[in-house]
Amino acid sequence: MWLCLAITAVLGGTILHKLKTPGQLGKKVVYLAGLWGGACLLSLSLFGGLIFLALSCFLIYNYFSGQALLPVDQKAVLITGSDSGIGHALCKYLDEVGFTVFAAVLNENGSGAEELRRTCSRRLSVLQLDITDPEQIKEAHSKVVEKVQNRGLWAVINNAGIIGFPADGELIPMTEYKRCMAVNFFGAVEVTKAFLPLLRKSKGRLVNVSSMAGGVPMEMLAAYGSSKAALTMFSAIMRQELSKWGVKVSVIQPGGFKTNISGTSDMWDKLEKNILDHLSPDVQQDYGQDYILKLRNFLRFLNMHSKSDMSPVLLDIWHAVSAEHPFAFYAPGRGSYLFLCLASFFPAGIIDYCLKKMPKFGKTMPSALIKPN
Repeated sequence: MWLCLAITAVLGGTILHKLKTPGQLGKKVVYLAGLWGGACLLSLSLFGGLIFLALSCFLIYNYFSGQALLPVDQKAVLITGSDSGIGHALCKYLDEVGFTVFAAVLNENGSGAEELRRTCSRRLSVLQLDITDPEQIKEAHSKVVEKVQNRGLWAVINNAGIIGFPADGELIPMTEYKRCMAVNFFGAVEVTKAFLPLLRKSKGRLVNVSSMAGGVPMEMLAAYGSSKAALTMFSAIMRQELSKWGVKVSVIQPGGFKTNISGTSDMWDKLEKNILDHLSPDVQQDYGQDYILKLRNFLRFLNMHSKSDMSPVLLDIWHAVSAEHPFAFYAPGRGSYLFLCLASFFPAGIIDYCLKKMPKFGKTMPSALIKPN
């Protein structure tokens, strides 16, 4: 037993010491080392357990130790959704480490764009880019080509996204489903297609920012989660197809972080009114207006349980852009990696039970479910 623990500690420590990469790799190594150590201790054969442990740690070491970071070397990256949130912070971060950054914003005259111009180096360029507007995509592409010339574009980071107004899937209007798909999926696909020739030229990186909700079924997020699930699958397919061109594709599936994706109170009022206007009388009666008017509490609940420190996301995206052998997917944030693994490998009944036991934003029930028959 003590021999198993000692070997686990030594090999795990050696791997951690060897790794010099950003992001959540260190935690994963600790988890894996602990897993193999436990398997060794539970093994019926001490010798067999030791062999299993040694081989596992050797494979882990070889996999993770190949994560050397490439030099920046005037590499250019395009980041969509840079007005605020993750995209805004990422522009500052990658600019600080030496990348040439194209910050694509929804409003080039907005406060977010002005702050980037004021605080970042001259390497950063602000581009007007509504990713749902094909003409703006073409114009942004022309400006990028003009600046990078023969160097190509090293990375495209599809970060722009919206969450819409969280509600039961039956209550969400089709306009909201289409809006989420237009921004979170079709916009990312169109930007990717426009800039792929530049990525193939540089043998660069495509990084798509999805969400934990794209792999874990979460109530109130039918429109958002479905669009992010589509983006995750698109990323997986593009990873296979672009490998022959030398382009590496990664998908980021963060947990809860405080960003401006949920929008403003005025926007909530409009989306709430949109829901009420599109409901049939019988559906509105079954759910009740009180239930619908309390749905916005879910957004407050998300903000309360989200982390303001976005460094785990920034470090993982930096690794996806900079590592010699980036991972296919990253899951920064508390519980994101665990829930994605559970949703992938456990039976649906167990996942549903676990999610029902999670803290809820409120105990409100639809009107028809609380009234006596």
